[in-house]
Amino acid sequence: MCNLYALTKGQQALRDLAQALELGSVRDQLGNLPPLDAIYPDSEAPIIGLRRGDGAGPTLSLARWGMPSPAFALEGKAVDRGITNIRNTASPHWRRWLGAAYRCLVPFTAFAEHVRTEAGVQPLWFNLRADEPLACFAGIASRWTGVRKRAEGEVTLTLFGFLTCEPNADVGPHHPKAMPVILTQPDEMRLWLTADWKEAKMLQRPLADGALQLV
Repeated sequence: MCNLYALTKGQQALRDLAQALELGSVRDQLGNLPPLDAIYPDSEAPIIGLRRGDGAGPTLSLARWGMPSPAFALEGKAVDRGITNIRNTASPHWRRWLGAAYRCLVPFTAFAEHVRTEAGVQPLWFNLRADEPLACFAGIASRWTGVRKRAEGEVTLTLFGFLTCEPNADVGPHHPKAMPVILTQPDEMRLWLTADWKEAKMLQRPLADGALQLV
């Protein structure tokens, strides 16, 4: 599971990426966004969603990382810490959020997979090669009311997670279970935000071999 990533490019790069989607005027609700060197589960991070109807276009906003957990995972628990990665899109739990209205882009510059070493479990960082643009995970997002932390009590939040898939040749030797679904081109990102699920689900596949490097 990918439970750590970074977003170190500036806010203007996010606006430029959203504008390159050619889906309408960009609305920036991020405020003053600092560089995010380490984004962990339940952290707030930027997502790009698509407004529908009049004034349609991409919106940059903050959401908390971790979608609602399935009911069986919450038995006997008063707190839902969330699910960060989504693999089984055939599950009834996830199917409700696979429509275009719930899909989002999760911008990133690097992500980590935790691997076991002689010194213990350590994060191993990957990023796109230097000539690649800012990329996004294929995400889903939804409003939710519940308890994420006991001290916080009941809250209403926008939550997000992103899809995973089989690892490519860059990630597989180090983390053979999975890698995030990564979108690098505006046409892929546009398709993810707008297409019917029968078409969009084809994007749940590994990035091309050789596209990533170890940091």
